[in-house]
Amino acid sequence: MQKSWFKDWFNSHYYHLLYQHRDEEEALGFIQRLISHLNPAPGATMLDVACGKGRHSKALADNGFDVTGIDLSEESITEAKAQESDSLHFYQHDMRLPFWINYYDFAFNMFTSFGYFKTKREHDNAIRTMAQSLKPGGILVIDYLNVHFAVKTQESIAVKIVEDIHFRISKWNDEHHFFKQIQITDSNNKNPKHLHTERVAKFSLGDFTEMLSYQHLQIKEVFGDYQLGKYDLQNSPRLIIIAQKKG
Repeated sequence: MQKSWFKDWFNSHYYHLLYQHRDEEEALGFIQRLISHLNPAPGATMLDVACGKGRHSKALADNGFDVTGIDLSEESITEAKAQESDSLHFYQHDMRLPFWINYYDFAFNMFTSFGYFKTKREHDNAIRTMAQSLKPGGILVIDYLNVHFAVKTQESIAVKIVEDIHFRISKWNDEHHFFKQIQITDSNNKNPKHLHTERVAKFSLGDFTEMLSYQHLQIKEVFGDYQLGKYDLQNSPRLIIIAQKKG
């Protein structure tokens, strides 16, 4: 069976090199605004689903919460574990499989860490994992791209140079997915190679409403950017959903 693209890519040196300079200040500011808005109780339990190297899990823990981060990437979790403490824990785990049940007050799936799978069942299983992890009345936050805005603003070609490694990034989309193909040229590989093609599903607010409802989660609020601005179908860069598990 062909291995899913993200299993090797998220574990690769090139992935971490390409995305190491993501806007951490913006991300941490977003987390602070979320905390202020959600107003969790001191010591609240939180699950960070697809946590990567755990920077944002750590930001949540630094605010006084008990945080668990899970991610499929062994390399990311190995690095994240160096930050572990009494209130910060990391596990290598596939979010399509059940995790701790009825345990967390909050669950987060941040920065479009969803939509990678081949089938609807796999996506439903990931939502089920998040839903089951929450206590009744618990809150799930999903931060996804806004499909309509992304289609309008997508660049077809971009080039990034990181530590003398050239990344040529080609983007396109079809009816159901966004695609990003990355060619890499470095000193050990003079001829460009296709490392992989990323694929992210075009999930709309309606799609999420259906998936969440099936897992007994009701959408309470929707925001359109990291400043928690109003969601606009055509012009908001993000689709940020706050949903509550029925109790």
